[in-house]
Amino acid sequence: MSELKGACIVGQSGGPTSVINSSVYGVIDTALKNPAITRVFGAEHGIVGVLNDRLFDMSAEDPKELELLKYTPSSALGSCRYKMKDPDVDDTDYKRILEIFKKYDVRYFFYNGGNDSMDTCNKISKYMQKVGYECRVMGVPKTIDNDLFGTDHCPGFASAAKYIATSCMEVYQDARVYDTGIVCIVEIMGRHAGWLAAAAALATYKGAGPDLIYLPEVDFDMEQFLTDVERIYKEKGNCMVAVSEGIHYADGRFVSEAKTSATDGFGHAQLGGLAALLANAAKERTGAKVRGIELSLLQRCGAHLASKTDIEESYMSGAEAVKNAVAGVTDKMVGFKCTREGGKYTCKPELLNLTDVANTEKKVPLEWINKTHDGIEQGFIDYALPLIQGEPDLPKEDSLPRFARLKKVIVKE
Repeated sequence: MSELKGACIVGQSGGPTSVINSSVYGVIDTALKNPAITRVFGAEHGIVGVLNDRLFDMSAEDPKELELLKYTPSSALGSCRYKMKDPDVDDTDYKRILEIFKKYDVRYFFYNGGNDSMDTCNKISKYMQKVGYECRVMGVPKTIDNDLFGTDHCPGFASAAKYIATSCMEVYQDARVYDTGIVCIVEIMGRHAGWLAAAAALATYKGAGPDLIYLPEVDFDMEQFLTDVERIYKEKGNCMVAVSEGIHYADGRFVSEAKTSATDGFGHAQLGGLAALLANAAKERTGAKVRGIELSLLQRCGAHLASKTDIEESYMSGAEAVKNAVAGVTDKMVGFKCTREGGKYTCKPELLNLTDVANTEKKVPLEWINKTHDGIEQGFIDYALPLIQGEPDLPKEDSLPRFARLKKVIVKE
C-alpha cells in the first residue's frame, strides 16, 4: 500500500482512568516521530472538539511535559459524552467532521475510549469509507469497567483494580480496631459488568478483604443478603461487603435508590447511593454499627496506586495504533492477547474489528462467581493478579504528584 501522508487527530472520550493519558501519550509520541504524519493534533473534549474546530498543536508542547502524561490521571485533552446519530438518519456531524479533516488534511484519526467511544470511532470510520475520503481510523481502548469485547483486558482496569483491592485492605484494618463490631459496605463502580467489584476479591485473597462480594452478572436477593450479613456478623463480630453499583433484582430493577431520570449522554442511568441503602437495611437487621463507603471517582483517578504493567500496556496500545495505521491498517481497535501459563504472564497487541467491539459488553464469566453468588472464585484471581503488578517511579515535587502541565495551544488557520 502506498504511503499515506497527512495530519492526525487524537481524542479522548468517556470516563477517565488513571492511565488513559499514557495511551494518548503513546499515540502522540509515536506520531510525532513518524515522517508519514505531518502534524499531530489533540481534540479538545473528544469528538466535540473536532466538531467545534478546537484542536491543540501537540508539537508545541514540551516533550518532558508530554512524557509526564504517563503518570497523570484523568483525560488531559478533555473528554466528552457525545452520542453521534446514525449517519443514515442525520449526517450533519459527519459532514462537519469531514470538513475539518479536509481543512487540516487529516488522514489519521485515533479515538481513545470505551464502548460508546468505539461506537463513535466505528461510525466515523464507516462514513469516511462511504464518502471515499482516505482516513485511517483506529480505536485505542480504555475503561476501568474492563468490558470491551475481544480484548483480554482494558487499559485502566488494572490500576483501578489495584486501587480497589488496596483500599479494601486498608478499610479492613480500620474496621477492626474497636472492641465493638462493624458492618462495612463498599460500593464500587460497574453498571452491567462486575469486573471492578470482583477486584475486591484480591484483598480477600490476601486475607484482608470483603466477606461478601456481589456482581451485576447475577440477580441480587435482599433477604439473602441480610441473612448472610447477620450470620457473618454474629460469627466474626464484623462483616465487610463489596458491591457493584449495578446490582439488580430478578426483575431487572437496580437495587440502587438513585436510579433517577438523570442519565449520561448515551442514556445510561446514573447510579449511586447503593452503599447507604444497603447500610441502612443492614443496620435495621443487625443493630450493628454500619458504614457505607462509596469509592466513586477515587477508583478511576488514583494514579498513586497505578499498576506499572497497566501504564506500559496503555502506552503500547496507543503506539501500536499509530504504527498499524501508518502501515495501512484502518477500522480496528488495538486489543490485548495474553497468556498466563505456568505463572508467566505475557501480553501482545491484537487488532479487533471496530464493528465487533462497538457497543458490546464483556461480562465476568459466571464460572468465576461462586455458587451462592456472593463471592469470587480463584479463576478471577489468576486472571487479575498479573495485571496489577509493578510500582511506577512516580515523579513528585515536595512529595506531591507532579502531573503534566500542557500549554494546549489552539490551532488557528
